Amino acid sequence: MLDGRIFKEYDIRGVVGRDIDRDAAISIGKAFSCLLKKTNPEAKCVSIGRDVRLSSEDLASGIIEGIISSDLDVYDLGVCPTPLQYFSIFRLNLDGGIMVTGSHNPPEYNGFKLSIGRSTIFGNDIQRLREIIIKEEWILSGRKGQLKGYNIVDAYKKYMLNEFSYLNDSGFKRYKAVVDAGNGTAGIVVPEILSNIGCDVIPLYCEPDGHFPNHHPDPTVIENMQDLIFETQKTGADIGVGYDGDADRIGVVDRDGKIVWGDQLMIVLSRDLLRENKGAKIIGDVKCSQIMFDDIREHGGIPVMWKTGHSLIKQKMREEGALLAGEFSGHIFIGDRYFGYDDAIYTTLRLIEIMKKTEMDIKGLLADVPMVFYTPEIRIECPEDVKRNVVKRVVSRFFDYKESGEAPYRVVDVNSMDGVRVLFEKGWGLVRASNTQPVVVMRVEASDEVSLSNYRAFIEKELEQAKVKA
Repeated sequence: MLDGRIFKEYDIRGVVGRDIDRDAAISIGKAFSCLLKKTNPEAKCVSIGRDVRLSSEDLASGIIEGIISSDLDVYDLGVCPTPLQYFSIFRLNLDGGIMVTGSHNPPEYNGFKLSIGRSTIFGNDIQRLREIIIKEEWILSGRKGQLKGYNIVDAYKKYMLNEFSYLNDSGFKRYKAVVDAGNGTAGIVVPEILSNIGCDVIPLYCEPDGHFPNHHPDPTVIENMQDLIFETQKTGADIGVGYDGDADRIGVVDRDGKIVWGDQLMIVLSRDLLRENKGAKIIGDVKCSQIMFDDIREHGGIPVMWKTGHSLIKQKMREEGALLAGEFSGHIFIGDRYFGYDDAIYTTLRLIEIMKKTEMDIKGLLADVPMVFYTPEIRIECPEDVKRNVVKRVVSRFFDYKESGEAPYRVVDVNSMDGVRVLFEKGWGLVRASNTQPVVVMRVEASDEVSLSNYRAFIEKELEQAKVKA
């Protein structure tokens, strides 16, 4: 019996050998086929991609076996970034698919991102998969589906060069870009495309290696960005770009080696988009800076704050008809001229396009953004089975503070959309439970360093007390 804890809010994920193995993958493939056919009785074909983790090939083989046993055809994409697996659904007009990836999680983890139709499933649908497995509600016709191959990497490169190769014209400045793939999947795609759209590329750890020998591929962790920072400064590059293991999250540094977080990238992208799309809705997750939301409004857009999570954001984009969305963690979703899923590679190309058209690098594009002081995304270890109760206690405490006025710093407002986002007089703070790791996430922003330090200490104290009582 599979451990129910691997069925997360918007994917399936666990430790290989303990929570997930090939037999589990076969069951998940069968359950996925069942859910897909219940949703779309006419479904015929899906795609399967995988990252470079050492366990991914074996798990992908199990997923494929489970799916073709249910009379569905499968395109085996092999090793590719997650955005390319999503791209295959649109390119080949498929009925869904699965990406085998541990994303940014530690090497011992792996998992599955699942799409039915053109949407990644989450929440209740993930739990329905679990129920199908428990009840063994397989749809077995006695016929096997066909297994096919498809070179999605070449197809994706061709598509992107068709869209952006004009930037290689001599009329555009050549920019120097450092690309840190962290030995994940981005290295098989990004350097070639950037070179062909008029960039001088300095590759860093672009050889796929599931041992991740240089640093873990997670650009939200400052320690993982140090080599990119050093190389960008050393070479005098105009931009440094890092990716997580499956290339659906982006990390950027400017020419001075300063990290440019996802919400700051959203300012660059939204300003460009709003020049021709006044009144467009643009979504940011609860971790994003208030500066970003204000900037969107000031440039004629309609900012929408929403919950963190790639599936949740994509659903909200469809509901709102938004052209752009982003998370502080570097998931960027572009619906303008594209398909609206999180694609760090496409985001890179749009940023380079803006740089070339404006003849400004990232630092220049953000030069007029008001300065604030902020923490990165702080991840505090907290057991999986108690992290949500810890956050609930913190939420309750801040609502009490808002009513009583007894907090050391005035609580102006409390938003419990996703954990708790507390608005103070000179800034805000966030505490939420991660949907992908046994951690509680904290972030704080303020107009001055003293307030930042005070708000952070206040929130950390509340969090520690909640952990003791949980």
